[in-house]
Amino acid sequence: MQKKLAKLGHVALVTPNLEKSHWFFHDVVGLNEQKREGNKIYYRGWADFEHHTLILIEGKEAVLDHIAWKTHEAADVDYFYDKVEKAGLSPSWVPEGEEAGLGKAFRFKLPTGQVYEIYYHMERPLAPEGKRSRLKNQVFKSFDHGVSPRCIDHVNFNVGNPSESMKLHEELFGFKVREYIQLDNGFEMAYWTSVTTLVHDLAIMFDEAGRQNRLHHTAFYLDNFQDVARAADIFKENGIELSLAPGRHGISQAGFIYAIDPGSGHRLELFSGGYHIYDPDWKPVLWKEKELAEGIIWWGPELSPTFLAESIGPKE
Repeated sequence: MQKKLAKLGHVALVTPNLEKSHWFFHDVVGLNEQKREGNKIYYRGWADFEHHTLILIEGKEAVLDHIAWKTHEAADVDYFYDKVEKAGLSPSWVPEGEEAGLGKAFRFKLPTGQVYEIYYHMERPLAPEGKRSRLKNQVFKSFDHGVSPRCIDHVNFNVGNPSESMKLHEELFGFKVREYIQLDNGFEMAYWTSVTTLVHDLAIMFDEAGRQNRLHHTAFYLDNFQDVARAADIFKENGIELSLAPGRHGISQAGFIYAIDPGSGHRLELFSGGYHIYDPDWKPVLWKEKELAEGIIWWGPELSPTFLAESIGPKE
């Protein structure tokens, strides 16, 4: 039986203005600062047990540094290292101490430019006194500051050939297609895929220019749509640009709001609802070209013609 990855662990983003991005993700969004180390700041939501689910790294331009995935067992790290190496993707071990809280792990670059990190061990520190929840099954106090999302939810990136990328994720890591968009000419332009019961841990969308290392957005989870509306007020009060105002996706059935980090230009989605898939023989849901707009936005703001391709990556 094919082994699969366990879950999305964290996302690391490079920002040219670390303090402004910290203000956005900490003060406004309400993620909890876990640690500062050199040019990096580590964060997590109030129900994220692992050391971090977001890393901000100061650098010259806004790019994706890496996306980390956790395995089911410690031995699976070596299993996936061998599998990635046999696929010709040149993995390399992460030097000890390079990333706070991280145990044995390796990184490699996808053919589309995004860097993946595969790990199992990660420290699970308690929240500091005064910020710790009285709930034994929760880390931080909820709604302590800012919007205050519960946890990381998914990541979305753009590639030149979504079908090839989807096939690689299926064969190497056990991802399953949950929903997808097919154009009238048969081209499959976007996939929502997961290794968990979530409708998606990862979305893979088309980039017409075929550019390398594109990131569309990172998403954190809110408990309900009232929290999404509250987020809109908090963003507006702080002068944050809303790239897509509150609405509901047809694909995934989730409530959403998208905002832009003013320090980097990285897009953040705050995501609520969605659904879980427990059926082992789930049949992927097909959305056709004429249904694309409703698939992306079931109700809410009008879909911009360029929204699906608006990604961050290296300057050409």
